[in-house]
Amino acid sequence: MSGVWVVIPTYNEAEVVEDLVRAVHRELSAEDGEFRILVVDDGSPDGTGAIVERLGGELPEVEALHRTAKDGLGRAYIAGFARALAAGAEIVAQMDADFSHAPADLPRLLAAVRGGADMALGSRYVAGGGVEDWGPVRRAISRGGCTYARIALGVPIRDLTGGFKAHRRTTLEAIQLDAVRSQGYAFQIEMTYRAVRRGLRVVELPIVFRDRRLGRSKMSARIAIEAMFLVPGLRRRR
Repeated sequence: MSGVWVVIPTYNEAEVVEDLVRAVHRELSAEDGEFRILVVDDGSPDGTGAIVERLGGELPEVEALHRTAKDGLGRAYIAGFARALAAGAEIVAQMDADFSHAPADLPRLLAAVRGGADMALGSRYVAGGGVEDWGPVRRAISRGGCTYARIALGVPIRDLTGGFKAHRRTTLEAIQLDAVRSQGYAFQIEMTYRAVRRGLRVVELPIVFRDRRLGRSKMSARIAIEAMFLVPGLRRRR
């Protein structure tokens, strides 16, 4: 078995990917056990993939998975999860590449899974969690979308669109990745919903989500609203 894998999808993250990978590497190096950092790059024209390859030559725990084109967040994650599972990963974590998710919070998520959780979710909307650097409109869309999804799907999770997670191997196997069809925010919702529907233990740990410090955000109000329209379909497919 190969311990912990951290899957990080990228597209045009050349400005931040090296700092992020090194920060994650430092956090995981401070813990006992084997780990791998897998960057799934969707053919970034800015050279993100080449930077990761160079890092892999220096840090043997770092690996790049190159995809030929931008094909959606969900498919990038599923490709990364499949690679990790095939290599025998025991715990698979996921996070953004832009420092919105603090690498220093990663050990808490891993500890929660080691302590018995099937999925540990870094949550903005539980006590102690929050968001920095967002305007009131984006805050309202995000919180409102999570509330709507929670009510529509009938699950207790407060941050259904959160993308900072750690999964037990058996959790990803139970979710049946081949059946997941959603992308973007809807992908995050569907993964957590599938875990809850299968009776798995999902715990929310407070995190502070910070807006990206460099580069251009891939998120927009349109993407968030689009995801909300897909929520009823998740319930029908269950």
